[in-house]
Amino acid sequence: MRKLLALLFFTLSASAQTISLHGWADAYRAWNSDNPHPALNFFSGVGTTAHRANQLALNVAAIDIAKEPKPFGFHVTLVGGDSADVVHAGEPHRGAIRNLYQASMSYNAGKLGLEAGIYPSHIGFETFFSKDNWNYTRGWLAELSPYYESGIKASYAINDRWSAQLHGLNGWQNATAHARKAIGTQLAFSGARLSASFNTYADSRRKFGDLVATWKTTDALTLGGSLDHGHDPGAQWMGAAAFARYALNDRHAFAVRAERFRDPQGSISGTPQRLREGTLTYEIRQTRHVLLKLEARRDHYLSTTQTLAIASAVVMD
Repeated sequence: MRKLLALLFFTLSASAQTISLHGWADAYRAWNSDNPHPALNFFSGVGTTAHRANQLALNVAAIDIAKEPKPFGFHVTLVGGDSADVVHAGEPHRGAIRNLYQASMSYNAGKLGLEAGIYPSHIGFETFFSKDNWNYTRGWLAELSPYYESGIKASYAINDRWSAQLHGLNGWQNATAHARKAIGTQLAFSGARLSASFNTYADSRRKFGDLVATWKTTDALTLGGSLDHGHDPGAQWMGAAAFARYALNDRHAFAVRAERFRDPQGSISGTPQRLREGTLTYEIRQTRHVLLKLEARRDHYLSTTQTLAIASAVVMD
């Protein structure tokens, strides 16, 4: 058995320059002041973080396998846990994709890059994996926009600061059924301190725009903002969020988020409502492989105001 394990380790190490293998597990304990029944913190279709109230739960466990496009590559991410169930809740055949977040092939030709399959969305400030975000939970702007897309993407580096993307998509966060074909675009700027992108989505019914910006004011303090506007026939929605992160040192940081979201016709959230929330997060990087976050969040939606206290831990390879 020892010889077999040693051989396996040697094989993975020998291929590390071409294929990378990563894994992580994200667990949390959430306390909800409302003690909701059933014990869920958010309404149906959202809550990809801290989904369960007043209990210890697995948010996500993931295995990530990737090969950089030189010139051809691939990327596969397998997931499980509460997040996997919630993010795929809108899929008509979610059993086929429940444990799959990304499965794509890529090609690099210098300034031009191509990617096809299921891949992370080009929209939004916050990503699907909490370990990569400033806060532990994700805000309403993230929850009510796509986390992943299926289709084909062409990206082009205009120069060292400007880049552009064009997407041909199979609908709004959809991978397992035929949907209205859509076009997505991105125009992005990346400077020494200021970064920004304008992202769009359009199909025969839905039109959506998303503006994201970050400004590194000092080495310790970074500010961010996001503005969303969507339109369906006879309905529209709009949201705005502000973010700040202050790094005390390499191991400790604070992050805050405040946002408002209006969905007067209930087109995207399912119920006519206004959403507000504020979040404060304390991050501790215990070691290179362990990330802890303590978070307090207060939400107001419909006639409900709730306060969440969350302790989370991410263990990485």
